[in-house]
Amino acid sequence: MTMAGIVTSRHLLLWLLFGAAMLALPQFVSNGTIRIIIFANFLAIFAMSWDFLSGKTGYVSFGHPFLIGIGAYASAILSYRFHVPLEFSIPLAVLATLVGGTLFFLPALRIKGTYFALVTLAFMELMYQLIQVVRPDLTGGTRGMSGIKTVLTGAAPNFYLSFMLMFVIAFSLWLLSRTRLGTALDAIAMNEEAVSGSGLSTTRLKLFAFMVSATVAGIGGAFYVHYLGSIAPRALFDINFVFTIIVSALIGGASTIVGPMIGAFFMTFLLEYLRPVLPGSERYFVYGMIALVLYVYKPKGILAILADLRDGMRAQGTGRAQRGKAS
Repeated sequence: MTMAGIVTSRHLLLWLLFGAAMLALPQFVSNGTIRIIIFANFLAIFAMSWDFLSGKTGYVSFGHPFLIGIGAYASAILSYRFHVPLEFSIPLAVLATLVGGTLFFLPALRIKGTYFALVTLAFMELMYQLIQVVRPDLTGGTRGMSGIKTVLTGAAPNFYLSFMLMFVIAFSLWLLSRTRLGTALDAIAMNEEAVSGSGLSTTRLKLFAFMVSATVAGIGGAFYVHYLGSIAPRALFDINFVFTIIVSALIGGASTIVGPMIGAFFMTFLLEYLRPVLPGSERYFVYGMIALVLYVYKPKGILAILADLRDGMRAQGTGRAQRGKAS
């Protein structure tokens, strides 16, 4: 499939308009809003990473923070404990995510459904326990680490960095999802036996999806920890973090790449605006109910709602044009 077949001029224009609008945001909004958007950018990276594996193949993972944690802790330890420059610690952390994740997740890809979800959840819990008891002098144990090097300082510079990361990852995954390889991954979610019967190796396809997902998770985790400047196992391996990632992908529109990005922004601002009213964990119950209602009403997510609105506006425009010709 040629690039022309993957990207139309309209698609490219929409991506360029989105990028230009986001890059102009710091000129019009407060630093507080910019910091919220930075977290939305990172959540979008994590949601797209989850979506490329679970949304595409149907293998729902409850252990994605396991991958994010490898990237975050590897870069944090290298830079904080061993004073490795960030330009080396971050790529090494991504590589560690690929290697470590493959060693654990590859056997799990041989099982399906609920069992796969439970195994991945067990991996996350195992990581949480190991971080606390194995070499706490390196990991910081239950307290974690603070004073970690940051890539940049200031709201606007970190916004531009996080957005460019998110934008490049989103566009790359979107392009990949529109190739024949992306179509084959979608087919696994619909009927894995049929894909296998067609002569394609589902194991290789799933491994490829996992490696792409792990790479994105490692990049996101490494840059995330160097934005926060600290890391703690309780925050990273919290069950609410897992469900925020999954819900962002589902309510945005799973298996679309763009949908999880939209869902991540929706979830981040929803949780932030609920904070003054419900400062505790109760707000997660509220967002869960909102997400459930939205998902039941429109299973294909916010992206499908936007598509319906677009089609409705087009239909109205066509109707007015026909009435104008008739008169």
